[in-house]
Amino acid sequence: MKDHYTIDQRGLALAHAIVAKIEQGDVGVGIATAQEVNARWRAMVPSALHDEWQVILATDWETIKQTLLCPSEYGQRLRQNNPFCGILTPQERWKIFEEYRQYAA
Repeated sequence: MKDHYTIDQRGLALAHAIVAKIEQGDVGVGIATAQEVNARWRAMVPSALHDEWQVILATDWETIKQTLLCPSEYGQRLRQNNPFCGILTPQERWKIFEEYRQYAA
């Protein structure tokens, strides 16, 4: 059974992988991708969280990265609606999911 702690840690591990991949490539493309995803989500279901991400995504990479990797409740809350989906391949995501599935077992 997965507890909230394990789910939060898995989300943080995914965020670390996203940050690493973005930094290996073009940071601007990574941010633009997240902005497009967030804009699409905001258009479908407007929410304060999407508005919050819009503000964050308009800042510099260091601020965005610190937000993604923030271990606090604030970071956990934002990672639950992370617009950086699509940065990792399904294989990269499943590798992390598998690690945490084994951890939770």
